Formats: sequence, structure tokens, C-alpha cells
Amino acid sequence: MKHSRISLVERAAEIYDFGSALRGRAPADAPAEPASEPPSAPPAAEAPEPAPAADPLVEFDFLVSGPTADEPVVDEPVAAEPPRPTMLALRPARNRQSRFAQVDRDALEAAGHIVPGAPATGLAEEFRLVKRQLLAGLERRISLPEEKRRSVLVCSAQSQEGKTFCAINLALSLAGEQDVEVLLVDADVAKPDLLSALGIENGPGLVDALADPSADPEDFVIRTDVEGLSVLSAGRKTHNVPELMASERTREVLVRLVAADPRRIIIFDSPPALMASPAPVLAGHVGQVLLVVRADRTTEADLRETTGLLAGCDHVGLLLNGAGIAVSGRNYGGYYGYGRAD
Repeated sequence: MKHSRISLVERAAEIYDFGSALRGRAPADAPAEPASEPPSAPPAAEAPEPAPAADPLVEFDFLVSGPTADEPVVDEPVAAEPPRPTMLALRPARNRQSRFAQVDRDALEAAGHIVPGAPATGLAEEFRLVKRQLLAGLERRISLPEEKRRSVLVCSAQSQEGKTFCAINLALSLAGEQDVEVLLVDADVAKPDLLSALGIENGPGLVDALADPSADPEDFVIRTDVEGLSVLSAGRKTHNVPELMASERTREVLVRLVAADPRRIIIFDSPPALMASPAPVLAGHVGQVLLVVRADRTTEADLRETTGLLAGCDHVGLLLNGAGIAVSGRNYGGYYGYGRAD
């Protein structure tokens, strides 16, 4: 059987306007309308399509980007705001973390993750594509405050759709960049599994920093033996986590974490948006949201509802995970000898 070269998300986008939930314009059964692009942005290259491989595949696709048709584009004078430093500017990192942990590479390999220092795999190549688009998005949003521009939320609609898997691999891929420092934050306080997947013991972390206005959030950051990667655990469990995350203190914590290293990108792994409230709250604090869509599992109804809940962020992308069908001739890894055997 000859498979279509169009991804699952692209096929769905031809029928449904998922961006309508964020724009609040089109009804659920209205035909899809193309979202307008910022006038200054060059046309984005068509994203490559996922290929069959033994590892789970991912594909990144922006859902909402820039002003909508209902929002007039206003040209502001160049002098209205002083220029911000670019994200990848080479500056000395502020290496003041007092805690240190080793990442369990055997556990990463057993779980099918990218393994730092190991030969590249097809999965590693897929996440290289994802991070390139993410980095480009961060560079374009120079008008956002730095703490927002350099913060990314990874979430899903329901559980078992691969949000933590994608957050870990995206962070590991970003850590391989020469000019980037990654802080991977476990914001799933109810089920904090992120650090255990890396073989790192949980302890005081995000919630503790939010709950104590006098605390320096950098004191809770754990430096790892993977160059360019630090982690922040979820911290203690409490009944008012959504309220803490919705407070001004969250912005203050992000400001201090970003100021600690001008090369830092913060990746949040949040609870599923349709199962707990922190994800929609955190969406208002970040510059980009990556919504993990599990192939043949995430429903169109869940996708619509989730994009509506994440309306606090005006830039939502879809990350297609677990595509086990051949939808193109792409075979990342084969060129280097680690792909599928013929």
C-alpha cells in the first residue's frame, strides 16, 4: 500500500482549524482558514515528514504563530525598546550550582532515550529537527521578556502520550548545542517522574522556590555530568500548586533562573492539560508551548480542547510522537549506517 506523504497532524489540519480555539473565532465545524504570518517573517520551509524507524518518531509543526487576522499589525519605532541580546550570545556562564548528580545513561538507553555521548540514532536526528525550529522561534521573539522568551512548556492532552519522553529528549538534544545551557524542570508535581527517568534522586525544587519568597531558585538547581544540562525537581507536594504557579512569584523565579545564565533555555514538563490545571497556568509564563500529539491515540476532540486551554501562550506547536507508519521516504540514521537494514 502506498502511504500518504502528509503527516497525521497535517491531514487533520486540512479539515479542522485547530487554531480557532486560540483565536476564539471559528466554530468547530467551520472550514479551516490559513493563519496569517507576521509580515517580517520569511516563509517557513516545509517541515520534513516522519519516517519509519525502530525508535518513536517525532515531528514538529507550528499550530499558531504571530498575529491573527483579527489583530492589526502595528509597526513600532525601532527606538521604542532597547535591543535585547540574542539568545545564543557567547557569554561566560554563572556556574554557582552547589548540587551535582550523574545521569544514568544505562537507564536512558533502556527507555529508548537519546544517550549523551553515544553514536547518533534516528531518534536523535528527529529531535535535531525539532530543536532547530524551537531555537529559531526563540530568536524571532525578541520583543518578549527574556524570562518568557527562553521558557518552553512541553505538555499533552492526556497521560501516556509521551510528554516526558519528548521533554527529556528535547533537553538532551539542546544540551548538545555549543552555545546553549538547558534547565529541565519537572513541573508535574502530582507525578514527578522526570528526574527518576534520568537516574537522579528527587528533592527540594520548583514548589519550594515558589513557596518561599526569600529563597534563591538557583540553589535548587542540580548540575549534571551531561555538559550543558541542569535539572530542577518538582519539589514538595502541596495542595495549592496551581495558585503558586499563577502568582507573581513564578515570574520572579523565571527571571532569576534566566539571569543566572544568559545562555539558558528552560524546558518545563507539565501534567497533562486535560487532567490537571498547572499546564494552562504555566502556558501564560512561557513563550512557546509544544503540545505532544500521540499518533493514533490523541483524539481530535482532546486536541481542540487542549489548544483552547493553552490560549495563555500565543505560540503553540504540535509534536507528533509515536508515528509507527511509513508516511514518507525519510529514513534518518540510514545515511550514517545506524538506520534500518534493507
